[in-house]
Amino acid sequence: MANKLFLIMLGAGLPLSVAGSLLHWDPTILFIIYCATIVALASYMGRATESLAIVSGPRIGGLLNATFGNAVELIISIFALKAGLVGVVLASLTGSVLGNLLLVGGLSFFVGGLKFKRQEFSVYDARHNSGLLMFAVIVAFVIPEVFAMNMPERETMSLSIGVSAVLIALYLAALFFKLVTHRGVYATPGEEEAGGHEKPEWSKGVALTVLALATVAVAYVSENLVHTFESVAARFGWSELFIGVIIVAIVGNAAEHASAIIFAFKNKMNIAVEIAVGSTLQIAMFVAPVLVFVSLFFDTPMPLVFSLPELIAMATAVLLTISITNDGDTNWFEGLTLLGAYLIMGIGFFLL
Repeated sequence: MANKLFLIMLGAGLPLSVAGSLLHWDPTILFIIYCATIVALASYMGRATESLAIVSGPRIGGLLNATFGNAVELIISIFALKAGLVGVVLASLTGSVLGNLLLVGGLSFFVGGLKFKRQEFSVYDARHNSGLLMFAVIVAFVIPEVFAMNMPERETMSLSIGVSAVLIALYLAALFFKLVTHRGVYATPGEEEAGGHEKPEWSKGVALTVLALATVAVAYVSENLVHTFESVAARFGWSELFIGVIIVAIVGNAAEHASAIIFAFKNKMNIAVEIAVGSTLQIAMFVAPVLVFVSLFFDTPMPLVFSLPELIAMATAVLLTISITNDGDTNWFEGLTLLGAYLIMGIGFFLL
């Protein structure tokens, strides 16, 4: 049923996106069409990565899902930087951290918890991810903010470049640790065989082709979506902060949102948690630093300096997630707690 709906959305959305951009339709109508089309494309990316996850195992599957889910946001953010919308990009990065930890994590734990009284996942991965979350958000995001208070713009940018280089290096080292030097060392019983008995929807070749085509289509629609932000913000009275934190983050991460919830409902919590937390780490330690370097090629460079509400929201989300996931065990009430935190923050950003 859901797949048919996404097929209809995609079949109607792509031609309408092309026609609307060529004929210069009303920006609000185009904004809705573009968002719906990206969500439909993201669903196909989600299904393709789910097929690859069954073939590759939970860790690589979760990484693939996070990577292609974040590819949508990276593409939207690059076009936003090109348009000089640095505030929207920083806000969308904040929204991704909050959305992945609180919304995706919360919905996964809640939906999975309604079907299963108790769900378990690798406690070793949970503790490893906790340290990286503390580093990526509390250390690497808060420290530039503190030092930048007494720095001129040029030095702030130099600091951001230095921090970004360290983040990327550590992220690559973390992947090497997880997938090469310590692969299987901390595996829970039966983890590597997870999904072995399940047949993927698509073969590896078909899945990779779908991912490639969907990514190209997302790039086209995203560029047009960015041009509607200012008109839509003016019409509805939304701030750049709200558009970035809530709208762009939800649309940009639609693929992994859906996939993580589906995996949790199937009691595949290792993949669900790997998508929610792994995607957050990828945003903080790879996507954000890459965008800092990409911004150097545009008129307005982007320093890795967030506003105080953004920083406090991200730090709170990290601490709450760590306290809930560190025991490698979850239930529907813990999911509801994360969702409650997301709603509170969403209301706050809407009213700012």
